[in-house]
Amino acid sequence: MITADDIRDAARVLDGVAHRTPVVRSRTLGEGVVLKPENLQRAGAFKFRGAYNKISSLAPGAGVLAYSSGNHAQAVALAASLHGSPATILMPEDAPRSKLEATLGYGAEVVTYDRYSEDREELGAALAAERGFELVPPYDDPLVMAGQGTAALELLEDAGHLDVLVAPLGGGGLISGCATIGKELGVRRVVGVEPEAGDDWAQSFAAGERVRIDVPRTIADGLQTNAPGRLTWDVASRLVDEVVTVSDAQLVEAMRFAFERLKLVLEPSGAAGLAALLGGALPPGDRVGVILSGGNVAAERFAELVR
Repeated sequence: MITADDIRDAARVLDGVAHRTPVVRSRTLGEGVVLKPENLQRAGAFKFRGAYNKISSLAPGAGVLAYSSGNHAQAVALAASLHGSPATILMPEDAPRSKLEATLGYGAEVVTYDRYSEDREELGAALAAERGFELVPPYDDPLVMAGQGTAALELLEDAGHLDVLVAPLGGGGLISGCATIGKELGVRRVVGVEPEAGDDWAQSFAAGERVRIDVPRTIADGLQTNAPGRLTWDVASRLVDEVVTVSDAQLVEAMRFAFERLKLVLEPSGAAGLAALLGGALPPGDRVGVILSGGNVAAERFAELVR
């Protein structure tokens, strides 16, 4: 379990390193809605927060290994380079080309695998053991979860009291950290958003236990998990009040809205919370904070989707 103090500790580690992303408002969305654009974070997503907090706890120069479709990959590669540590990243063969190139650009070695037939956790653990590297999980780690929660801490410090806090839901690291600090600071309701095609969290909440599904087919590659994390389930099952789903079409409309109205570029996963808001999944009248989790999408892919 993590505590609010763990997230405050992570905020001190990240101070002066991670960007303090701004609070964004839109008259179209309503005066009570505030957005946290983590697409403006270093490496283009909130993932930098958790990766840097974790790697900071390791011995200087210790090699690290991570598995990720892209955002965590880039975050670990950048955080490792800042600490002078070698990094190897296990990425699916169909990861977006832009994310692969960015990961390589931060100096990491990339090893690919087939996400639909191979288990990345087993491959990652074996490769880390073989190389003597420290595994930096994308979400199932207390330091990673605490680092991700600093996004909500900043939002609440900068925007004031919120009734509802909304975040995308993949492995659960972001929402676990955000719910932990949010409930401590008076948030009444925490809502997670996942793709319709990848509703492992919704099924798990309905069953009262972790449910595993097939790897989902969705444009939201950052939310293509097939089961809640073990540690994140322990936290989120207690603190998250509701899980809602959005279609790929709704994700695209949210990307279009963010681009046209907010002048923000979001990837499909990063637009999930906004898609839920635009789709009427949240009741009007509350003060609502939404984490826009990332913007790592190539120009060609963005144009293809919104077209």
